[in-house]
Amino acid sequence: MRILVPYSTLVGEVTFKVTAAKLDGRELPLEMISQQERVVAVHQAERRTWDEARLELRAELPDSELASDRWTDVTCVAVLTEGVTNSRTVTRLHRSSAGDWNGSITLARDSYRNRAELSVNVVATVDGVAGRVIGSSEDDWIVDLVARTPVRQREINFNEVDFRDGEEDWLRPFKDAPWLVETSGDMPTVHLNTGFEGVVELLDSNGSPLEKAVRGVLAAQIATDTWTAMFHAAVSDLETDEDGTPQWPSGWRDSVLRGMLPDVLPDVSAADALWDIHARRAESVGWSELQSRIQYAASRRARVARNLGTAIRVLDRSDERAS
Repeated sequence: MRILVPYSTLVGEVTFKVTAAKLDGRELPLEMISQQERVVAVHQAERRTWDEARLELRAELPDSELASDRWTDVTCVAVLTEGVTNSRTVTRLHRSSAGDWNGSITLARDSYRNRAELSVNVVATVDGVAGRVIGSSEDDWIVDLVARTPVRQREINFNEVDFRDGEEDWLRPFKDAPWLVETSGDMPTVHLNTGFEGVVELLDSNGSPLEKAVRGVLAAQIATDTWTAMFHAAVSDLETDEDGTPQWPSGWRDSVLRGMLPDVLPDVSAADALWDIHARRAESVGWSELQSRIQYAASRRARVARNLGTAIRVLDRSDERAS
């Protein structure tokens, strides 16, 4: 979101990415750094104790604007914040000979608890006043410390409740379901049935390699159901203008559609994909043929193949040791 200020600011975009991450000096695998989701999945390292995570960043600024004389003392900084702990870490990035800005920022484990947000600000002296923010990144990153599923946690609520005997009466008809996805509210909610023996305990576990592998498969299945439900909800809630052209929704529905449409309808622009998906659903022509593509897109977002492959390899090693 852009905020109006009484001084000159950048018009061009400020973008950045996390290029690498280390946990107590050990480099995290690249699959734990999702460029698509803009998430660093620290929780997937499955280490109970660690002291700090170090993130390597590369930012790109609109150089042609910065070359003007409207600003002086231009500096690019990375900012890491978390509302739960009220923690804030700021570090300066340095301009390389190639024109981009590089640096690292450290997340201290004893200062952050749950989910930190990483952004980039451009600071300069404007009209003789130092330290004014003249530009900020809009597509920020999440450093995820605890999430169970490989999605941007800020877009989903998790609710642990007994479907049979809990206070939410509407869940009782689903007492035999291990989980249920609700998309009717402002934020999607995954209801985890504590009355379904073992589900919540398995998701919270950090035991043997086999237990971890099964947990990964379970989390991926929950994530697949969640992405599928969110996609259908987003498509069903599309509004149109006077000409019948579908409009991009706001909030989580926007991010779900923009994230999944490239896999559901590849090789077309985002606008054309939105039009096509709306027309197919409204006219019931070609909608059923898309269900396999929607399932594929959801499973990719949930990393089903990766988690299932890990489980199979763990089972193979267990069989080898047993024989």
